[in-house]
Amino acid sequence: MLLETKFGSLDDFLERLKFDTYPEIPAEPHNSITREMVARIAALSGLGPGAKILDVGCGQGTALDLFERRDYRPVGITLNREDVAVCRAKGFSVREMDQSFLDFPDQEFDLVWCRHCLEHSIFPYFTLAGFSRVLKPDGWLYIEVPAPDTSCHHETNRNHYSVLGKSMWVDLLARSGCELLDVMEIQYTVFA
Repeated sequence: MLLETKFGSLDDFLERLKFDTYPEIPAEPHNSITREMVARIAALSGLGPGAKILDVGCGQGTALDLFERRDYRPVGITLNREDVAVCRAKGFSVREMDQSFLDFPDQEFDLVWCRHCLEHSIFPYFTLAGFSRVLKPDGWLYIEVPAPDTSCHHETNRNHYSVLGKSMWVDLLARSGCELLDVMEIQYTVFA
């Protein structure tokens, strides 16, 4: 009975967090950065047509569109129902799903793309272990997260729960079984 109570509490908590989501309407600089990074990952990974891509926190489909243009087979996940509806109206394969509880078989994807979504996880180590589980042994993981303590103040966003420093992210990735190939900082100017 105690175990059921604990899991029930977690279920209730996760259900409440869904109300912290908001639609991810395509905008700059996100669109430009997404285009640049999709091209860079495609070149580095050598993924060919038919590669299965998981777009974690797919928003309204910016990356899904770019992946489809490369003849990949992307699947998007998001907790925001409006984003799900917009993506489906555009013809994208999208599921309403929590990034920490992936309902996919082991070793399903050639690439897990997680751009500005991991900071929304209440337990990022667990979430990263799930990403590792669904990746093929030679698969690629792309993660982009906001830096803490910048002028954007990401740590104060109502649904950012894990705005960690670079060394912590690097360590969590390694603990999750990922081989780190590159760490980069994306610089851009924020206008008020």
